[in-house]
Amino acid sequence: MLTRHSNLSDSRVPSRQELTFDACANDLFAMIAEGSFPDPDAPSAPARGAPRASDGLIKLDTAGTVTFASPNSLSAFRRMGFQNELEGTQLAEVTASMIAGTLIVDETLPLVVTGRAPWRSDIENQGVTVTLRAIPLRKQGERFGAIVLSRDVTQVRLREREMITKDATIREIHHRVKNNLQTVASLLRIQSRRTHSDVVKDALSQAMRRVAAIAVVHDTLSEGLSQNVDFDVVLERVLMLVAEVASGGPQVIKPQKKGAFGILPSEYATPLALVLTELVTNAVEHGLRGIEHGEVGVTATRQEGELVVVVHDSGGGLPGGKIGDGLGTQIVKTLVEGELGGTISWTSDSRGTRVEIQIPLRFLHEKETLQGVPVV
Repeated sequence: MLTRHSNLSDSRVPSRQELTFDACANDLFAMIAEGSFPDPDAPSAPARGAPRASDGLIKLDTAGTVTFASPNSLSAFRRMGFQNELEGTQLAEVTASMIAGTLIVDETLPLVVTGRAPWRSDIENQGVTVTLRAIPLRKQGERFGAIVLSRDVTQVRLREREMITKDATIREIHHRVKNNLQTVASLLRIQSRRTHSDVVKDALSQAMRRVAAIAVVHDTLSEGLSQNVDFDVVLERVLMLVAEVASGGPQVIKPQKKGAFGILPSEYATPLALVLTELVTNAVEHGLRGIEHGEVGVTATRQEGELVVVVHDSGGGLPGGKIGDGLGTQIVKTLVEGELGGTISWTSDSRGTRVEIQIPLRFLHEKETLQGVPVV
């Protein structure tokens, strides 16, 4: 419900601006009563920079002639280089003179400056950007004029451009890091092929896979605007790297994924990708050694409060039931307990080995809250 109150004790003479604002308000109230305002064809308001009556109001007649221009609206146009009075002019002609020579013009601008459509458009001249919003005034379906709200959004547009530039720069950095890491992985692969020592060749191959896993995360980050990644996509690409390991021998092994990881910040995606690369590779090379047809699975369960990841294989279990103390195991423990703030445990029997990782989501929640990103 909308109500209007007047102070009858105030005997001052209202200004022309106040009278015009009251008249515009009455016209809008009548349109609300008719159900014609807000217009269903009008676009949704932007999050920032939407013009308001206090920013600048221009009233047009049916021909698009300015019958009133508030001081704020006139100031906005003067900052763009217009030095005359707006009243009595055709707003379309004024805007056309200011954007003369501009290569790219919003196609909705003519409809906005003539007040024929309830849309928004921007005008830019002399480094100043003004956004215009047209509100056609109608009575019983017939247009009898329009209100055009104006606002100087120069600083808003500059900040938006800076954010776009920043996002593009970050994406380019991720892309270049990915390229550099792939180059390092290629050099390691070449060096591995040239060496005659099996120990050195195995060490270089493992280093190559670790570098390639990190490159996958940066490649995924370079494709989006957010610093969060869909880790299910990352894992699929990581499993393809591991599948190459199995394809080098007589084994027929294809790692499988169950469940969903969801969206993870990049700070967590990189260590988790390395951890899963180590665990799955270890399961293929050691857990399923000597087995032609084996299974390796990665199961993810994302619950409120934690992410649980289980890597299991159908091999013969850990030798002697003991966890190894190699470099891969040390890397996994350090990343899970240090970088991810989680826990990891191994269980093994004659049916295979099962590795369970528990990552508390409170660390993810704290990170995403600082970045203003909701937890998925």
